[in-house]
Amino acid sequence: MPSELSPGDVLALYPQHTDTIPSLLASRALTVPEKSALEFESRVWSYRALDEVSTLLARAAALRGVNKGDRIAIISVNTDLSVIVLLAAAKVGALFVPLNPAATDDDLQYMLSHSRSSLVLCQSDLLERTRAIVERIESAPLPEGHADLAHDAADGGEAAQKQQAARRIGRTRVIDLHELGLAAPDAPSLSESIRRLASDAESVVLPEIGPTDPSIVIYTSGTTGFPKGVVHSQRNYVLAAEAFVARLHLQPSDRLLALLPFFHINALFYSLGGALAAGATLITARSFSASRFWNLAVETRATQFNFLAAVGTILMKRARSEFNPAHGIRKMYGGPISAEMFRVFRDEFHVPALIEGYGMTEIPGASCNPFAGPHKAGSIGVAAVHPRFPGNFSALRIEDDSGRELPAGETGELLVKTPIVFKEYLNDPEQTAAAFRDGWFLTGDLAYRDADGYHYFVARKKDIIRRRGENISGAELDRVISAHPDVQ
Repeated sequence: MPSELSPGDVLALYPQHTDTIPSLLASRALTVPEKSALEFESRVWSYRALDEVSTLLARAAALRGVNKGDRIAIISVNTDLSVIVLLAAAKVGALFVPLNPAATDDDLQYMLSHSRSSLVLCQSDLLERTRAIVERIESAPLPEGHADLAHDAADGGEAAQKQQAARRIGRTRVIDLHELGLAAPDAPSLSESIRRLASDAESVVLPEIGPTDPSIVIYTSGTTGFPKGVVHSQRNYVLAAEAFVARLHLQPSDRLLALLPFFHINALFYSLGGALAAGATLITARSFSASRFWNLAVETRATQFNFLAAVGTILMKRARSEFNPAHGIRKMYGGPISAEMFRVFRDEFHVPALIEGYGMTEIPGASCNPFAGPHKAGSIGVAAVHPRFPGNFSALRIEDDSGRELPAGETGELLVKTPIVFKEYLNDPEQTAAAFRDGWFLTGDLAYRDADGYHYFVARKKDIIRRRGENISGAELDRVISAHPDVQ
């Protein structure tokens, strides 16, 4: 086997799948069953074990009333359990809804209510807080964003009563991950806990899963003042995962270190998805620690790492005594990457490949600098490619406010057309329709392209504030500040 396989050759190592998350995992488990797929602290999951344990959890969930189309929310820092719950949800046909444990009570209440999550899994220290939030959902009026429910409720009748009942506390279960026995310190114990949980579910037949079935809801801030639930299909996840293999030329031998949170696209779609698609190994940890980063990279034998500009800046500013030159990281993906950041990571931290790209929750991996070059510092690169679809896979366009395409050098709104595009904003058909013009997604970002076709981000056209890698809506700040009793 050659030392460096092309992205297409990497994907060709495995049997064809059906563009679903379960079939992607199954194809890798069939080919490299004992290969390490997922590592978290002392726990190591092979592809076979990950496939088996997620099936068991899916059957246990189905037996206990989780149906296709239901929503399973998880409020937790990164652990291997987040991955197992995602895979189990995909197998039972439920929508995986990862939420930020650092979100405010109001935001968690909104997202849990808006997503109509029937099952909420949370880390132990958040149990009482989460239960209190769900109790408030029971007694609260219908929140903004439930236009369909509000309309039916106004009409009255049996349908409205059923829909109201569907969001009540009696239909929403809040479960401590420790109570499930899923906090065992090592993989064999955790696997056995899940086997016990599924001991009465052997006869459960999981539903048929299709590529267009909705699978994941990621909440993202917008100018409406409330987070929007971005719905992705099974196929979207698989295509984004395979596209990341091309973006970073991932190899089966790669070990991807995921320290960004699973409630964002980057870690969930790129790091985890890319590792699964390449038949590589994902390593995750509860959080990012700048002081421990380089030693963690050495200890985990990581070869690849995704970052945000804030993370890169923090590492650049840390004392060089924390740097461990024995690390094996050879590829990093993220951005924006300044010329100084590129120089420091290449020359001082000895990372050969830094790839800057661009994407949004709605359009994962829309563009990037080609892995083989040429690379242009400060550029978000060119339209994304995909190893299974030679030729033009996606397209970028710069337009003025009237919809006229602008020539090279002129700044306008960036529009994207890609097969990896979200299905809808949850419960919001009007915002979904408004996000597109003639099949092109309106990013709300200002950009320009140079004579070589490379694109450059300029600024947000919409009112978004970026803080430590998080998007914060200006309208949301207005809403929160205005609610303070001392603010007129």
